[in-house]
Amino acid sequence: MTDSISGKSNLNWASFAEELAPVATISEPVLVKKRSRDFFWYSPILNSQLRRSFGDLVALPKTPEEMAHCLSVAYAHDAPIVLRGGGTGNYGQAVPLDGGLIIETTAMNRILDIGDGYVTAEAGANIEEINAALHAKGWELAIFPSTQDIATIGGFIAGGSSGIGSVAQGMLRDPGNIISLKAMSVEDTPKLRLFEGQDVNQIHHAWGLNGVITEVTLRTVPHQKWIGCMATFDSYPKAYGAGYALACAPDIHRKLVSTVDARICAYFPRLADHLRPGKHLMTSLVPVEDMDAYRALIAEQGGTVDLAMSETELKAAKLPHVFEFAYNHTTLQVLKADRSATYLQVGCPTPPDPAAITDLGPKLGDDVWQHHEFALLDGQIVSFDLPIVWYSTEDRLHEIEATYEANGFPVYDAHVCMVEGGGLKNADYRHLAWKKRMDPKGLLNSGKSLEWENVKHKTPEEIEAMIPE
Repeated sequence: MTDSISGKSNLNWASFAEELAPVATISEPVLVKKRSRDFFWYSPILNSQLRRSFGDLVALPKTPEEMAHCLSVAYAHDAPIVLRGGGTGNYGQAVPLDGGLIIETTAMNRILDIGDGYVTAEAGANIEEINAALHAKGWELAIFPSTQDIATIGGFIAGGSSGIGSVAQGMLRDPGNIISLKAMSVEDTPKLRLFEGQDVNQIHHAWGLNGVITEVTLRTVPHQKWIGCMATFDSYPKAYGAGYALACAPDIHRKLVSTVDARICAYFPRLADHLRPGKHLMTSLVPVEDMDAYRALIAEQGGTVDLAMSETELKAAKLPHVFEFAYNHTTLQVLKADRSATYLQVGCPTPPDPAAITDLGPKLGDDVWQHHEFALLDGQIVSFDLPIVWYSTEDRLHEIEATYEANGFPVYDAHVCMVEGGGLKNADYRHLAWKKRMDPKGLLNSGKSLEWENVKHKTPEEIEAMIPE
């Protein structure tokens, strides 16, 4: 096993694996290549760029001590490192651009503590299992991803920004949602640092470039008996307007509000017997005690409640969670049938305006099908468009993006694998300063920051001085 699977390394990976002992490793090329992928194939552009990017060895530490050992060995050999949880990211966060060591965290999966309003778990803990443990004690995660059955909590914190619950609880970065986290440095003797309060944002949403998250403590909220609701409308603006009304309703709690163009609903075959055909959809989670108010709101908005089931009822009907038709699960439902689809990430005018959605629709063209998620951002209800786009060429994709931008809808590029792309757009010197502190050689997720090469020679304090006022 002296050959490099990635073709980008001169290390003797057989000897490297021996040095990692007693940490379990995977060296079979087929399995290493499989663990070098995430959901970047949602994007035809990223698929072309990343499909031949692989690591050279996978390590599966079970404890923080084993994790530290992996990082120490990698540091000694200048081996690039990519951390991987469930691999549900969309932008190639877990794809090794420079080859090297993939550290899969899924064996570090203990739930360490559950208390009033919080849960502490190791980074590799599965989110669905965390929620199940919380439900048994009367709690639930304030925010979680639609991919909870696969995703790990550390991966969600490293790469996520919102999710199921954001319409009520805000963004992950908002004060109190991430209570604390522990992250390990990549040095000869790795150090474990505790980040609390707003300091968690030194590490959060940096794709694992600036420290190895080993443990997180997240806010929880009292568990409610949620009813999965689907209501249909005769026009998309009516569905969108109803979504905004529900997101703002003072007498109805909600954990999800999502609206979907009727053409997308045709790609939901499991719902065919439950939804009015050819109608536009609003999906939501509403507690059982608020269902009368919810039904009244839907009627007032001119819609029809087509489906209203508890999780037990959905399971008995052999239907998935309703949130599997929201966020980027919506994209996945379409991609299951047709790989020529892709998506965008687009902001919308605030406050949400059905008239702006009505005006924009014809300008986008028939190859763009709208899909909005409502969330709480800086104390206001906002919406984001995650449209289905029928991909033809890169030029056409950029034309669609330009149409959004020209009409006041900012685009957060979903087709770049650099941390400065997408929603961030610009370099985050706060994150890069912490990268210099936690990863002085720049081994973590190497190649994923455009700006790192320009600042790696600076001290952390010099990098922080570059933060715009």
